[in-house]
Amino acid sequence: MSSSYQEPVDKVPDRPNPRFLIGQNLTMIFHMALLPDRHPQRDFFVLDLADVVPKDDTASMEHPLFSLATKPDMRHLEYRSGGTMLKIVPSGRGLPTIKDKDILIFCISQLMQKKNRGEKIGKRVQFSARDMLVATNRPVGGDHYKRLEEAFIRLSGTRFVTNVRTGGKVETRVFGLVEEGGFVRDENSFRVDHCEVVLSDWMMRAIESAEVVTISEKYFRLRRPLERRLYEIARKFCGNQKKWQIGLENLQAKTGSNAPLKRFRHNLREIIRDDDTPFYKFELTPDDMVIVRPRVMKNEIETNIVLPEWAEDKAREIARDKGWDYYRLRENWLDFARAEAARGNPAKNAGAAFVKYCEKQKSQR
Repeated sequence: MSSSYQEPVDKVPDRPNPRFLIGQNLTMIFHMALLPDRHPQRDFFVLDLADVVPKDDTASMEHPLFSLATKPDMRHLEYRSGGTMLKIVPSGRGLPTIKDKDILIFCISQLMQKKNRGEKIGKRVQFSARDMLVATNRPVGGDHYKRLEEAFIRLSGTRFVTNVRTGGKVETRVFGLVEEGGFVRDENSFRVDHCEVVLSDWMMRAIESAEVVTISEKYFRLRRPLERRLYEIARKFCGNQKKWQIGLENLQAKTGSNAPLKRFRHNLREIIRDDDTPFYKFELTPDDMVIVRPRVMKNEIETNIVLPEWAEDKAREIARDKGWDYYRLRENWLDFARAEAARGNPAKNAGAAFVKYCEKQKSQR
């Protein structure tokens, strides 16, 4: 795909006015720091319905389904890699953006949480718009409903033609990631009651086959669309390996960026300099090889999970009341906690998270 398209830099509404940076270290002016944590009182690790551990599907992490542009992107795209083909035809409002994907991540996370609890799931997902905005670190208020509506249009209107495998099947067909999406309003007050999204069969097969991985909640604090995409690629291909590497041009193809290679190299160097990508560090060698490494190896993380005595005492009471074997609960949670920590999502408060986990278990009596 030849184009003069330049990958735009994400808008930075939360950066301070340079007039107030006089006397500050100049490197702070050019450092695009993480977005602020807009809802600091919540904890992704505490498994409330609105605080489900964020999960992403591996097919869309591997393939460039989402635009990195911040303005309407009307390009018709085609990618080929090995035996995989992907064509993308935009909606009337353009291609879905990497920020639109927040809606899908939220829906996938909700469904996987229910699935892991043994609850029945379906392609129709209902949720509070506010819960979604909080979970994805977005501002609450203003024109957020209008922005969600625009995202629904792009997600449901864009057509994909691909033979990407999901759920053990390979298909070549035309589909949308979302069949429909919108708001349900109270007929008396006209206030939004909840949102509804109907996921495609293609997306549901990935969920039902557990072709998803946990991602860091800091993903939602990354400013640059390219940085989000690079984190997805690192999470999918590097995982917990000591090192993963790829050529710069191949990496650019995986991101879906259509910027000139020189510009892409510059953007990558800025991201490496700022070093805000959760759990992974990037390195660019003089011969244009990109090396990705986890910041902390899995065996280093696992030794750091310590349950305080008060939490164990409380958990024993809960286990006794609900008819659970305490040590089974403890091991189940520790296995879960170690897996999440190894994916870059360690518990902020291990004791509180363990007690909350025990409280949410169904009674065995």
